This record gives sequence, structure tokens and C-alpha cells, in this order.
Amino acid sequence: MADISAGLLVVLLLILGAEFVNGWTDAPNAIATVVSTRVLSPPAAIIMATALNTIGAMSGTAVAYTIGNQVVQNDAVNLSAVGAAMVALILWSMLAWRFGLPTSESHALVSGLAGAGLAVAGPDVLLWEGWRKVLIGLLFSTFLGFGGGYVVLSVIFRTFRDAGRTKAVATFGKLQVLSAAFMAFSHGSNDGQKFIGVFTMALVLAGVLPGFHVSWWIILTCSIVMGVGTSVGGWRIIKTMGMHMVRLEPHQGFAAETGAAASIQLASFLGVPVSTTHTISTSIMGVGAARRLSAVRLKVVREIVSAWILTFPVCATLAWLVAFFWERIS
Repeated sequence: MADISAGLLVVLLLILGAEFVNGWTDAPNAIATVVSTRVLSPPAAIIMATALNTIGAMSGTAVAYTIGNQVVQNDAVNLSAVGAAMVALILWSMLAWRFGLPTSESHALVSGLAGAGLAVAGPDVLLWEGWRKVLIGLLFSTFLGFGGGYVVLSVIFRTFRDAGRTKAVATFGKLQVLSAAFMAFSHGSNDGQKFIGVFTMALVLAGVLPGFHVSWWIILTCSIVMGVGTSVGGWRIIKTMGMHMVRLEPHQGFAAETGAAASIQLASFLGVPVSTTHTISTSIMGVGAARRLSAVRLKVVREIVSAWILTFPVCATLAWLVAFFWERIS
């Protein structure tokens, strides 16, 4: 086994920094609705999210394999490219967090890897297999997320239309704990695996690992770092997602979480990387639309969609610039 060099150590720290930012800006999406509906307090929700994110990340490695092996050619890139992608992700995510905007670390990660890969190896570095899954993930998160939230809430309306408000709130207050747990598990099974995949990829590039194999200590390390990030900076995102975009009650939070989590679980099973931010956002929009379209605050939606659209070109360009200059000074 090769020794851990100073360069590898820097890149691994950058990956953990990006995972921390993922917890800071992305993982709160998994618990935004259960906090905003006051079913769970922020500390209780964070503890639950951290535990179930970890379990979810341990549930498989299909997404980690996609990110670590199928986005760019591993034998054509180097540690500089991986480090540059992490720098771009951290800068962009922190800027968006400053304004309370939920960014997609999934989109930032793949676009950062692409931009850095282009800088060090040219266009042939991109692999269609992984990018095909990324495009499928965009469809999953947009249409399945929206449709899932809309359908689940519509079923709830039909099933509980004769129940009194007090009974419905009490019932879904309990059920939403389960849907939030499902959402946190799903986040770990997809988003949690992405940085685990990059961490493993860096160890393979440095020759520390002989092949792509995700070890338990990598899963545990990345999951804990993500949980710490959630506890430090998640409140801004929780307010945007769970309070500013649509005012949610427990039955609506349950519908949004269940619709989003089911979509993410299907994607994880297929090894398709999806954006938790994108999926829960569109699911909340679907819940709002099931009530009435005017319930969705379009100004907030436009801000969130603008952040999504900008993520790909901004992160790719930042990563390209960092990798370009890193290569020339190292």
C-alpha cells in the first residue's frame, strides 16, 4: 500500500470539506419539512438525520461507483483535478448558502469533475455512461419529485376528507416522523454515497487502494462529517425550503417527504445520482400545486431554479480554472 502523500492529504481534506458543505447546504433538505411543521425540534431532527444518513450510505455503493468510475476516466485525471472540483463546489455552495439558496451538490460535483477533467485531459475524459445517468437523474428529480408530492397529497385529501382537522394533524404529526426518517435514509443512500465515491476515487488515483472498493471507515468518516455540517449551518436552508416556498402542515410535509424519498430510493437502486435538493424542492412544489397553484411562492421558486441552472456552468468553469492553474504551479 502506498504512503499517504501531502498532496493526497490536501485532496482528502478538500473532499471532507465538500462533504461538510454538503451537510451544511444540502442535507438540511432531508429534514426541512419535519422541522418547519414543528413535528420535530431542530436538534432531534439533526440527530435522526445523521443516524439515518449513515445507515443509508451503508445500504449500497451503486451511486458511489457511478460517481467514482463513470463520470470521468480515472486513468486520465489526477488528484489535482479532484481537488479542483472540490474547491469549485465549496466556493459555489457557500455563496449560495449566504443567500439561503439550496444548491445541488450533486450537480456541483459532477460539473466540477467535468470542468477539472477537461482542464487536465481534454474532452475525451468525459464518460457517456455516467452522464447518461446524470441526465436520467435530472428527469427523476424534476418529474418524479413533483409528481410524487402531488399524488401523495391528492391521495391524502381523498382518504382523509371526512376526518376532522385535529385528528388529521395528530395522525400526520406522527406519520411525518416516519416520512422524515425515510427521507434522511434516502439522502444517505444517494447523496451520501457521492462523496464516498470521490474519496475512494482519490485513494485509487494515489495508489493507496489497488482498486475501487468502498471501505466501511470511508462511509463512516464521510457520514459523520456531513452530520456535523448539517448541525452547524442547516437552518437557513430549512427556512427557505420548509417555510418560505410553501407554508406546510404535517400532512403536506408527509406528502412531500414520501414522494421525494420514494423517487430517490428508486434512483439509488438504479445507481442514478439525483439531487436531493432538486427532488424535495419539486416535491414541495407538487404539494403546493395539489392545494392550489397560488400556494407556491413563485419568487422563491425562481430563485431556487436560477441557482440550479447556474450550478453547472459556474462549477465547471471554476473547476477548470482551478485545475488549469494548479497544474501549472504544482
